[in-house]
Amino acid sequence: MVAVSLLGYSFNRKHQPTRVVFNTPLNWPKPVYNFKRNPLSKEGIALGRKLFYDPTLSRNNTVSCASCHLSFTAFTHVDHDLSHGIEDRIGTRNSLALMNLAWSTSFMWDGAVNHLDVQALAPISHPAEMDEEIQHVVEKLQRLEEYHQGFKEAYGDSLITGERLLKALSQFQLTLVSSNSKYDKVMRGDSGAHFTEQEENGYELFKTNCASCHKEPLFTNGGFANNGLPMDTSLNDKGRMHVTGKRRDSLLFKVPTLRNIEFSFPYMHDGRFKTLSEVMKHYNKGIVKHPTLSAELKNDMELSPNDRVDIIAFLLTLSDKEFLFNKEHSFPRN
Repeated sequence: MVAVSLLGYSFNRKHQPTRVVFNTPLNWPKPVYNFKRNPLSKEGIALGRKLFYDPTLSRNNTVSCASCHLSFTAFTHVDHDLSHGIEDRIGTRNSLALMNLAWSTSFMWDGAVNHLDVQALAPISHPAEMDEEIQHVVEKLQRLEEYHQGFKEAYGDSLITGERLLKALSQFQLTLVSSNSKYDKVMRGDSGAHFTEQEENGYELFKTNCASCHKEPLFTNGGFANNGLPMDTSLNDKGRMHVTGKRRDSLLFKVPTLRNIEFSFPYMHDGRFKTLSEVMKHYNKGIVKHPTLSAELKNDMELSPNDRVDIIAFLLTLSDKEFLFNKEHSFPRN
């Protein structure tokens, strides 16, 4: 084994991380993430997990990625409508749930980021979130011996860079795959798995009224839509228009996944709805006819109270407790 050092960093020419194969769930589409440019490894995932839970990524070392993305609530927060960051600064949006990111080509409610490997730069640099600079994060990590070892195990040497930091975060987040809910078990035909009559009726209503935007099996089409919410004038959030500058994108926001929706309240980009019942009431009779309103929502659904309850019963079958309480996703204890 040949090892050399340069500027205090250790390099091991024969080190090989333990490769991890990304398994696509049965009957799911092919992931869009390019794993060849960031191959998963046991060591890279462990490093990313450590970074995800480390408040060192924020300016005053108080806020981590997990502060807004809690593992047991579908990797989002549930205690307030808008995200809270450094020094309890209040952001302008509700945090998105993190799961099944290997199938995403855009990130953030307005799609301002188009690749997972750079997504973390947005919250790190946002003044109401972590309020930090990536280079300063690197400098702080360079002073911590534990990270020299972690980067060496993941990359073969202890050189800490912004690119490696971001790719390690991606590796951990790519493991956040939710695919073992009751719905999944029924779709796979697992022994003993079946919908109740109410869930089955809710599923049929869902396919008729909701599936064009919340497409199975990811329960999002990955696009952006104006879903007819009355505009919150205090936030004046125009959604994707802030990114593209085009009027046709006014009030368009990313279509979120409905997986684990039972645990990811509050709902909508500004967290205005606390319950699924409120969400259903909005789609049933509360849609505002904006010029950019999604074509699928031009007409009210006019669902009966029982129909709305049945749809919610189906949505609850998307809860994946194996994912939510997976110890490999939670705070690392060592």
